[in-house]
Formats: sequence, structure tokens, C-alpha cells
Amino acid sequence: MLRTVNRSASPAPTPPFGGTEPPAHPGDDPWALFLDFDGTLVELAMTPDAVVVPLKLRATLSACMEAFDGAVALVSGRPIAALDALLDPLKLPAAGLHGLELRMPDETVEEAAPRNPEFAELRSRFHSLVREDARLVVEDKGASVALHFRRAPERERELREFVARAMTPHNGHQVMHGKMVLEIRPAHADKGTAIDRFLETPPFAGRTPVFAGDDITDEDGFAAVNRHGGISVKVGDGESAAACRVPDVASLHHWLAGIARTRACG
Repeated sequence: MLRTVNRSASPAPTPPFGGTEPPAHPGDDPWALFLDFDGTLVELAMTPDAVVVPLKLRATLSACMEAFDGAVALVSGRPIAALDALLDPLKLPAAGLHGLELRMPDETVEEAAPRNPEFAELRSRFHSLVREDARLVVEDKGASVALHFRRAPERERELREFVARAMTPHNGHQVMHGKMVLEIRPAHADKGTAIDRFLETPPFAGRTPVFAGDDITDEDGFAAVNRHGGISVKVGDGESAAACRVPDVASLHHWLAGIARTRACG
């Protein structure tokens, strides 16, 4: 477990749910750093619009960009435009919508799926739920649509069944079960395919991939990184394929700042 204290502090306890601490120093091994956003770089909030970006986050990400020669990318369920707005003026390579859209290092954007007209019916059904219960939030991402129920956790089983019924006529799509959110999206892309795509492109190509995430939606990313012999880092508790673990968002920030600093110092 990493702690945001100085090095003279007492040893940290073993990370929960298994997993070792991620390496404190990249050494001579060039890394490609991939980072989830919500629950990883920022604390989860009751609604997507309510997240708070820590004051030092932009500086930490900029330091990582410099330390790893630009091989840093966000890999998030949010649209890329939403990530840009939250981190303005910082603009990083990014995979949005769980890999359905990618902005490469040269700023070209690749879209795995355009806005899907089939989602009109699903959006309408989701919005009907919100009209009945204002605690629910519909997040329309264009190529996907998400139903957040963080303010109504007791409805999880009911909402899962509702979404499963709504999905029946929609072939080629899947339901992603995240932390208090159900998201319907095309099935042919995920965070793992996004990481694979980045690793084909400079400056990511030829580097050891490192991916940090907190949710079940990040497991495809962990699997891809493990397949490439990289470093997978789970933020928080819960079962995971990730080999390493930190306890919380603050600890991940501490780790990122540390590896950027040690890399810069050689």
C-alpha cells in the first residue's frame, strides 16, 4: 500500500485483496503509461458532472509526459471532449468511451463507432426512468449511453433486470457493469483494444505498458497489459486481474509524482 507520507514513515501495510505495490522506479525500462480517470485520477462523485480535479493533477500528468517522452494516455469511459474540459489546458493522447474513440499523439482522432441511431429507443427508456426517480442520471455519450444510480443503490438489481430486457433486440452491443453505473455500448472495442492500438504507435510502441484503473470496466485494460508483460495497477479494493495495487486515488497521485521525479533524475 502506498502512502502519501515521507520516506521516514513506518512501513505501509500489505495492499488489500492481494497485489503488490507497483514499482517505485522505472529504472532503465521505458514505460508507456495508461491511466483511467474517474476513481483513478479523481475521486468518484454522485454524478459525472460533480467530480473535482485535484489542484496538482495537471502538474503531475505534465511531469509524467516529460519523464516518459510523451508516452502517457488517458483511457476512460468519458468522451475525450469531457476529459479535455476537465483537464484544460492540458491535452493528452486519450481513449474515450472505453476505447470507442481514440486521439493519437499526432492529435488525429479515430472513432470505432459513430453515434448509433438504435440508441434512441434506449435513451428514451432511460429518460423515462429518470422522470420517475430524479436520483437516477442518464449520461448520453453519443456512441454509448449510461445509467448512473449512485444515489439509488437499492435499485441496482431492478435496474440490471430492466437494462437486460431493454438490450434483448440490440445485437452487437453489451452492457458494462461499473460502480453504480450500467452502460450500453458496442461490443467490438474496449480499454484493452485501445491500449493495444496505442502500443502500435510512437511514442508508445516498444515500451512496457503500465495501466492504472479502479473498476470492472478496467479489467480489459489490465488483461491487455498483462498479456504484453506490463504492469497493471488496481486502485482500491475488489477482485482484479491486476498484479499491483494501491489503496486509493491519493496514493496513486503520490506514486505517479514519485515515478516522474525518479525518472527525470535518471
